[in-house]
Amino acid sequence: MESMPLTPKDIVDILKRRKWSLILPALIILSAGIGLALGLPSIYQSTSTVLIEEQDVPANFVMTTDTSYVEQRLQAINTRIMSYSSLLEIIGRFNLYPEYQDRWSMERIVAKMREDTKLEPISTKVVDHRTGRSTAATTAFTLSYEGKNPNSVLQVANVLVSLFLSENLREREKQAQETSDFLEAESEKIKGKLTDLDARIAVFKGDHINELPEVMQLNLRGLDGVERDIGLTTEKLSNLKEKEEYYQTQLAGIDPYTRDTAEISSRRRLEELKVHLVHLTKRFSEEYPDVKKTRAEIAELENTLAEIAKTSKKKVEPPDNPAYINLAAQLASVRTEIAFTLRKIEALNLSADEYHQRIAAAPKVEEAYNALIVDRNNTQAKYNDLIKKLMEAQVAHGLEKDQKGERFTLIDPARLPEKPYKPKRLAIMLIGLVLGIGTGIGFAALREFSDDAVRQAGQLERATNFPVLAAIPPILTNKDIVRKRLKAIALAGGTLCVIVAGLAIFHFMVMDLYIFWAKLMRRLAI
Repeated sequence: MESMPLTPKDIVDILKRRKWSLILPALIILSAGIGLALGLPSIYQSTSTVLIEEQDVPANFVMTTDTSYVEQRLQAINTRIMSYSSLLEIIGRFNLYPEYQDRWSMERIVAKMREDTKLEPISTKVVDHRTGRSTAATTAFTLSYEGKNPNSVLQVANVLVSLFLSENLREREKQAQETSDFLEAESEKIKGKLTDLDARIAVFKGDHINELPEVMQLNLRGLDGVERDIGLTTEKLSNLKEKEEYYQTQLAGIDPYTRDTAEISSRRRLEELKVHLVHLTKRFSEEYPDVKKTRAEIAELENTLAEIAKTSKKKVEPPDNPAYINLAAQLASVRTEIAFTLRKIEALNLSADEYHQRIAAAPKVEEAYNALIVDRNNTQAKYNDLIKKLMEAQVAHGLEKDQKGERFTLIDPARLPEKPYKPKRLAIMLIGLVLGIGTGIGFAALREFSDDAVRQAGQLERATNFPVLAAIPPILTNKDIVRKRLKAIALAGGTLCVIVAGLAIFHFMVMDLYIFWAKLMRRLAI
């Protein structure tokens, strides 16, 4: 059959014809929504608002030991308070969830309480003083608890917020105390290490007193002085040796004894030859002709003098020539001074060697000494830093102990709930009404468009292309009349349900408006 566009009259006819397909689904779903809204248990919620206040003393003067973000601290405190043992104690104290005690395990009941407790941070836009940029910061938070009994809800909400406040104070003071204890223990360790380094440096200085960097200039000056003394002493030794040769030459020309002329001349000649031999041996070897000649002449003179001594039978006596004795004494003095000078040069050379050893060992000693000094300076700097931090931590501990630091302040305590937090009965009823109307319209449209019956003469003419000669009006039987009356009764009952639903919706709307008005007046009064 060819479809024709619907006219307003057709729509009215469809509504009359399908009124029960429209009304019954709507009434059923609406009734279900009303029953659900009225049947669900009332859930009450009590909420506390806590302000996060900054510390009273400016942070430029006293730095707090708590460097965590507010959100992290809130979550940490919430985790500790929402622990199994803590919630189990609260459940037992206020006899919460009695309807679940016999059906659920305690773990599930505790999980239910965690679900009923809500922590919501409140953030605002603030300007960072360091960067000058606007950023979001948590300045407060709300702590809510919901349940079926308003008195229990209020009590539990108060207990939870008090636990939050006390736990925050305890945790901040504990953290400050632990920080102070840790820094004190670390400073004692560093102090012990510093004492050990001082002892090691003292021992090192004692073992290398002459190789330390600070005595390097003294060693250099000492070495320079010793080398200068060696030069002067060596020059003095050369002069003394020249004097020795001079006195030896003089002695060679003087007879130590007052004897006859032949013996004296022989002895004088012998002394001259000995002196001459000394000069020759210094310049030439033993095979040199003059050396051999001089030695032969000396040997001949010694034999001659020996013969003279035998013939004269004189005994060997000490020299008795005053000039000889005087020169011999001066020569002995010079030789004594030469021996002393040689010992002095040897001592000066030993001293120079010692200075050389000190200077050669100085770089390694300086490296080891500087390593100790650097370690000591670093340890001292670390100790000073720890002492500074310890003093700051102790001041921060006093700040937390006197509750002058960042703290939680209860600005809006939990109140006894005046109406249920959920379910939203008005919303459920309105949703049931909308769903019922939509379902009724959809069901009626489905039945109408799936029905191929012809109800008008025009439809028949369009379907058959033949004119309609006559139309028979509806004929009502007793059964039809009874069915019509039953439908009227059902319509009246449906209308009554709609009226009841409307009254219920109106009631909840009026209650909401009244509560809203009361809160508004209370806030205006404040």
